[in-house]
Amino acid sequence: MRRREFITLLGGAAAAWPIVAHAQQPAMPVIGFLNSSSPNAVAEWVESFRQGLREQGYIEGQNVHIAFRWAEDHYDRLAGLAGELVRNNVKVIVATGGLPAAFAAKAATTAIPIVFVASDPVQAGLVASLSRPGGNLTGVSPLGALLSAKRIGLLHDMVPKATVIGVLVNPTYPNVDVQLKETEEAARTLGLQIQVANIRSERDLDATFASLVQRRIGALLLSADVFWMTQRGLIAELVARHALPIMSHQREVVAAGALMSYGPSFADAYRQAGVYTGRIFKGEKPADLPIMQPTKFEFVINLNTAKTLGLSVPPTLLGIADVVIE
Repeated sequence: MRRREFITLLGGAAAAWPIVAHAQQPAMPVIGFLNSSSPNAVAEWVESFRQGLREQGYIEGQNVHIAFRWAEDHYDRLAGLAGELVRNNVKVIVATGGLPAAFAAKAATTAIPIVFVASDPVQAGLVASLSRPGGNLTGVSPLGALLSAKRIGLLHDMVPKATVIGVLVNPTYPNVDVQLKETEEAARTLGLQIQVANIRSERDLDATFASLVQRRIGALLLSADVFWMTQRGLIAELVARHALPIMSHQREVVAAGALMSYGPSFADAYRQAGVYTGRIFKGEKPADLPIMQPTKFEFVINLNTAKTLGLSVPPTLLGIADVVIE
């Protein structure tokens, strides 16, 4: 072979090498992100999930892809969305937005690892135990229902003259009975009456608020449900219209205009879910990862709302508040 022909052949082979190497690169792993709510409602929490992934060395668009599926507060859509993620062979399903998404993911697969963010998973029957969840599930439990008694106690301290408390619940939510039991027991201890009202969709909110006001409730407790994140703007409008003190479990609802909240940081719960997802990518099994629980709880008061409602916040509550919105 002549020298010029050899160089031409060598140059052609070298040009082909990057193409071959590129073809041999493994496909980017895909996370199936299933959420009960909408992207705008939980955008900050999703960013916290990405942060958790980054802590494990995974960056969306560089070495991992996230396939988002949103139920838009229609919990009956979750089963179909979970099945779609399974058919697409995602590597991990991250089920967020409470128990409905977690149960939908669990029903869809026993093979694909699932990382959930959902309250009270043992009591709801989602996993066997917190320390050894078993199967293909693990995740983060924000302890939603188990804090109902604390919330109603704080609401009573803030509005002691309110002897009748309204409770807004979604009757289709899996552990709503547990939440109501905790709330009713706490109310009975404090000598309070409970008026329960069901909310199935945004269309029910206006009429239900008006009905509760007619029943002369003195304050309102929102159940632990991601639905309120989507509706927090409308809730703020109804607070102003009906002059009703509202206690939530999400600080974001208070930032929008509710009076108070008590609960864990959901942003941190999503970050922890991202960390667990990264660890599973590295080879750990869900069954070996204990359910994470929050170690810090936040009590948030919106002083602007208190002034609008004509409420004087007791110094004892101001003293224990973690965040005061002015």
